[in-house]
Amino acid sequence: MDDFPEAPTPAFLFDLDGTLIDSVYQHVIAWRQALSGLGIDLSVWRIHRRIGMSGGLFVNALLRETGLKLTQEQIDALQSTHATAYEQQADSVRPLPGAVELLTELTSRGVPWAIATSGYARTARLALGLLGLPEDAPMVTRDMVRRAKPDPDLFLAGAALLRVNPAHAMVVGDSIWDLLAARRAGALGIGLLSGGYGRDELERAGAFRVYADPADMLDRLDELGVRQSD
Repeated sequence: MDDFPEAPTPAFLFDLDGTLIDSVYQHVIAWRQALSGLGIDLSVWRIHRRIGMSGGLFVNALLRETGLKLTQEQIDALQSTHATAYEQQADSVRPLPGAVELLTELTSRGVPWAIATSGYARTARLALGLLGLPEDAPMVTRDMVRRAKPDPDLFLAGAALLRVNPAHAMVVGDSIWDLLAARRAGALGIGLLSGGYGRDELERAGAFRVYADPADMLDRLDELGVRQSD
């Protein structure tokens, strides 16, 4: 048989909230508190559907749905209030089952990975200690890119950080916004149910595999081409 190029080692780009840490509902409540401060009363399910987008897109989408108008100054203040409200709840956030073990296992097998989150560093970096990661763990936050999900910038930046081709990476996320961004980045998408979206929604948005949570994914790494060292 003729020689052919060796398959590249898979690389993983992880969303954070709802994917590695159990924080989606803390973000929902934080947004609700921030919106209530401006006299905007929204049901939590409406807010949840937008978690995973950047804060600016999130606010624009909710304003479009409600027909309300806010100045840019008010939008900026809203995002800052949300961050403060989230920080006040940060003590209740926990790693999702298997998250620490999954990252540890990938590292032990020499599989590159990075975190790429729509959150700003102010709140996202709070997760490093929870996950037992050092301050220099590979992470791309909203502050570091021009546009957030569903634009592909975060995942393209994550791939660049790992020095891998995005086409050789797999994006792991819990929302349709992660999977839309993965498609635009040219990466394969893996969905997790741990953020509250359903299997059908994730598959329609492009997930080629769906797992319950990081622990379930860890048990099935062989399905993703991650093998024990030869």
